[in-house]
Amino acid sequence: MLEAVRQELLARRLDEQIAARFPVGQRLRILDVGMGRGVQTLRLARAGHEVTGLESDPALVGAAREALATEPEGIRERVRLVEGDCRDTGVHFLPGAFDVVLCHRVLMESQEQDPDATLAGMARMLAPRGLLSLLVRNADALALGPGLAGDWDGALAALDADPGTDRRGAAVRADRLEALTATLAGIAAPLHAWYGVRVFTGWGADAPVPDGDTLERLLAAEDRAGRTDPYRRVAALLHLCGARDS
Repeated sequence: MLEAVRQELLARRLDEQIAARFPVGQRLRILDVGMGRGVQTLRLARAGHEVTGLESDPALVGAAREALATEPEGIRERVRLVEGDCRDTGVHFLPGAFDVVLCHRVLMESQEQDPDATLAGMARMLAPRGLLSLLVRNADALALGPGLAGDWDGALAALDADPGTDRRGAAVRADRLEALTATLAGIAAPLHAWYGVRVFTGWGADAPVPDGDTLERLLAAEDRAGRTDPYRRVAALLHLCGARDS
């Protein structure tokens, strides 16, 4: 369920930002950095955009290719899949080549302590008025998971340390809103909007996707909380949109 909720909330907020920033019906050039299995890549191609997916994991690239192969020819023609290091966007693409750049997995899985260089490389891919969409783990909420599960040692450790640990006890990378806001300003893609993702469903064990009506009410609650202070500040994930205005 966690993955389904995450992908749906990202899709809704991303579509909202695109609609507010670009003319209706414009076919955008989109780069999905760290595309995973290509969920957003394919969704955006179905919406009529030209999408390039970049992924360093060969198995995930293979899964994305298999999913793409089941799409109609018109959609397949709008998608390009590239296997390569997500930190080296400048090696694969020209500056200013994309209207929208997605970075929805890279920072969460990176062990880099300073993401500025990676994000700066992605920002260079943006055309004027381009949009940079980031999904990161919320460093200010890491203690909530173990705390709500009654793991007080884990909660104390998460309060004391950065990046922290996930529900399985493995080290995880997390970022803070204020630090990323400063980074986006420094790479000429200042923060335009931000949301919390998985305010209510980000804690504890995963669960099956509920039925249609329950899922819609869950998504409505998550969507509203993810836009509202103080709830969005304690979401498991943060969705930040930086915008290049010139």
